[in-house]
Amino acid sequence: MADKRRFDLFADLLVTRFPQATRVYDVAGGMGKLNEALTQRGRTVTTFDLRHKHLPVQYAQRPFTLEEPCEAELVVGMHPDGATRIIIEYAARHGLGFAVVPCCSDNGMPYKPWMRHLAEVARDAGLTAVEEVALPMDGRARVLLGAPR
Repeated sequence: MADKRRFDLFADLLVTRFPQATRVYDVAGGMGKLNEALTQRGRTVTTFDLRHKHLPVQYAQRPFTLEEPCEAELVVGMHPDGATRIIIEYAARHGLGFAVVPCCSDNGMPYKPWMRHLAEVARDAGLTAVEEVALPMDGRARVLLGAPR
């Protein structure tokens, strides 16, 4: 069972680590619970997902692509499944910080090698200060953070 605190814990980490980032893209954000948590912390957030039922938050009901116009200062994903890599690539392309909490790989890799692979993808794309931290919660709690040069 997922930890009910995960969105608040992730939001707290994001505002602490990226205090200047007030405009955020939440990719593969499901119902928009991370959006809600970040909005409560003074951020302007757009959640990208295909869900028809979602919270009353700023929501773009479409896939997130590298061609999405950039109106954010940070791009994030809480268990974004197949969108994890695109979050990192988008951040690199637009010179943004990123933070992802991967739950599974999109290529069948076990979890720890997948996390190392994502860190390498970020560094190869030109993002620096790439690091892994843990949220104090049950379940997949490892966060990969990165910022541009």
